Amino acid sequence: MPTPLLIALQLLTRLPVRTQYPSAKHTGYSLLYYPLIGLFIGALLCLVSVVLPTQNTFLLAAIILLVWTLITGGLHLDGLADSADAWIGGFGDREKTLRIMKDPACGPMAVGVLVLTLLIKFSALQVALEQSVLIAVLISPIIARAAVIALYLTTPYAKDEGMGLLLIENLPKKPAGAVLVITAGLCLLGSGALALMMLITAIATFWLLRKLMCTRIGGVTGDTTGALIEITETTTLVAATLLM
Repeated sequence: MPTPLLIALQLLTRLPVRTQYPSAKHTGYSLLYYPLIGLFIGALLCLVSVVLPTQNTFLLAAIILLVWTLITGGLHLDGLADSADAWIGGFGDREKTLRIMKDPACGPMAVGVLVLTLLIKFSALQVALEQSVLIAVLISPIIARAAVIALYLTTPYAKDEGMGLLLIENLPKKPAGAVLVITAGLCLLGSGALALMMLITAIATFWLLRKLMCTRIGGVTGDTTGALIEITETTTLVAATLLM
């Protein structure tokens, strides 16, 4: 298995994968595999919905959401929580916002945002299962992780050091652009109008969140990357259910 793929698995999932002393080049190239990791996660969620012996879509949606959270280790939810606390508690101050992001404590705003996000994602999952539109569950994690490539292609890192800076500095731009085009094309070929609605929603979500990041802290961080993934998964799922 290619080293960049192993790095992507290590960064985006809680699978027992470890790479020892990866090079900066391999770390940057790992971003190219993010949509593939999204495909793996989406396929796993669809498999769970198929093999579980229950017709209760509420229970099934809850189990799928649990698996979704466990496979990522809640990493992106943690980023969403830290970002929510920082955006409110930072009062528009860049340094204070970044400082709050480093604080492992979870404030009331973080709890509220997490609960609302999970509730909306659960509701959208339930509708998708009820309408037997598993393709939306498959595509959502793919699009959300492809959005990270677009973010790191177009956005500076907000801090002077960190994994994000290493990713941005070593991301190959032309192959990254090709991966985005191929990912979008394959999604559209697979589900047509549904994928188009999800892609348009993802682009709107990306534009808004990127603008907020650049305005408030001057770029992206690991926490805001996690927030982008969680919010994009949720908004694209909601968009798909509205089209059903």
